[in-house]
Amino acid sequence: MDKNLFVAVTIALGGAMPAFAIGWLASKAMEAMGRNPEAAKSIQSAMILATAFCEAIAIYALVVALIIKFV
Repeated sequence: MDKNLFVAVTIALGGAMPAFAIGWLASKAMEAMGRNPEAAKSIQSAMILATAFCEAIAIYALVVALIIKFV
């Protein structure tokens, strides 16, 4: 098979899945803040940290795709 197909699948999944996870995470965080407004500060800081981890997964997918492309 062509390496470009593997690169395309890696980028597609590596971009779509973290985006889905961030959307789901933000939805649940807003729901939790709506139910318990006093805990909004701790929920928000945990949400930002989890979002950073999701973005890191997308960057790892980009690195893997570049390795597949050029190696």
